[in-house]
Amino acid sequence: MYLLKNKVKEQPSFRLKIPFVGESKGTYNYQPLPGCPKMPLSLQLRGYQRQAINNWFANNGRGTLKMATGSGKTVTALAIACELYKQIKLQVLLVVCPYRHLVTQWARECEKFNLQPILAFENLHNWQSQLSTQLYNLASGSQTFLTIITTNSTLIGVGFQSQLKYFPEKTLIIGDEAHNLGAPKLEESLPRGIGLRLALSATPERYFDESGTQSLFDYFGSVLQPEFTLKDAINQGALVHYLYHPILVELTEAESHAYNKITEKIRRSLLYREKEDLVLGYYEDNEDLKPLLMQRARLIGAAENKLNALRDLMITRRETTHTLFYCSDGSQEIGQRSSLHQLKAVAKILGVELGYKVSTYTAQTTLQEREVLRRQFEKGELQGLVAIRCLDEGVDIPAIQTAVILASSGNPRQFIQRRGRVLRPAPGKERATIYDMIVLPPNLDRKTLEVERNLLRKELLRFVEFADLADNAGEARMKLLSLQKRYGLLDI
Repeated sequence: MYLLKNKVKEQPSFRLKIPFVGESKGTYNYQPLPGCPKMPLSLQLRGYQRQAINNWFANNGRGTLKMATGSGKTVTALAIACELYKQIKLQVLLVVCPYRHLVTQWARECEKFNLQPILAFENLHNWQSQLSTQLYNLASGSQTFLTIITTNSTLIGVGFQSQLKYFPEKTLIIGDEAHNLGAPKLEESLPRGIGLRLALSATPERYFDESGTQSLFDYFGSVLQPEFTLKDAINQGALVHYLYHPILVELTEAESHAYNKITEKIRRSLLYREKEDLVLGYYEDNEDLKPLLMQRARLIGAAENKLNALRDLMITRRETTHTLFYCSDGSQEIGQRSSLHQLKAVAKILGVELGYKVSTYTAQTTLQEREVLRRQFEKGELQGLVAIRCLDEGVDIPAIQTAVILASSGNPRQFIQRRGRVLRPAPGKERATIYDMIVLPPNLDRKTLEVERNLLRKELLRFVEFADLADNAGEARMKLLSLQKRYGLLDI
């Protein structure tokens, strides 16, 4: 539970009204100038989006919206900007994104809302003079509204920081995928002079970083209730239904040996803790355990038998299209094997052995190449995309109908992002299918078994929750039952 430490500090001085009362759908029939916020005439906000907007206004212009991936966080945020323009004549909308491709996605959405954003990333010369000029125009009254979309890395730079003191009081800052902004250097760079603040994230809690999560909520405001979960999104039609197929994968003998060694090191480290510390909730707070837990996660992610499981799965599915393959970006031998080892191996199995038309999609793929791949994928010219982490946050390819998840992660955010990404609705897409490779831990001795049970409990809980929401929940749960029995976790 995160409580705000700075409840009164830096609060905005505006009197905000709740926009949606009773059955009201808001009044957006004003005619602003070009570049000023205006709701698209064709847009009908969903009930949960109106509720989220009301909650933010009721919280005096602060708060974190914890909404499931694909539930329309961007539209909800831009609707808030429109309402602020109507109520207080908002002057600046500042959107901060973790990646360049999210800047361009936000720009596309902003244009639907009558906005003309400055895209501030990469070369200073591309945007700094434009930003300075428009800020001057705002101050002199010759311009009414300014939209700027930037990246986390640009935000912390001297060029952008030097401009923040010129932002007017009537500025709204939106932190997209806001969990990233809890990192110390980024959190320190967030402008304290801006009072209207909105954070967006399906999973705002930072993995392995409780103090960073607290800093994030201290700045933006705590999570606004009620949260909008994956179940809510499916029930309300914001995300499609899905079939879930867990695929259990054994470690090789060498991997099992390495896994046992890591688990034994974790056990020894925990011996120095008091008895009440021996629950998983405390593991993540212990600095000395973090490297061991990361080693364990990398080993599971890069398990060699996942490639055999992939071959067996796809050999009878060569005609399928619109398929996404999530790969691990690590290996158990850091420095020994490329972080792209699994991605290259998957691409070879699919493209060379099985004749499946695929392309890779990584952090090195340029924005122009990504757009070409997206179009080819949507048309079915490419049957599949083989990707690693760059697809974890915010990439919008609703045409994905099937996902094969080889990457394993103890990180709840990555777990949710990867599976939620597949459930975005698209024309003709009635249901998605997810194949999820789950590594079976090796047989452990009695000393390390309890440690493994505690580690596995939290991970397995997420798989079970996801299985329960699937259209084939009974079948999916039966697949997981053997793992639950093996480790005495039938209470999940």
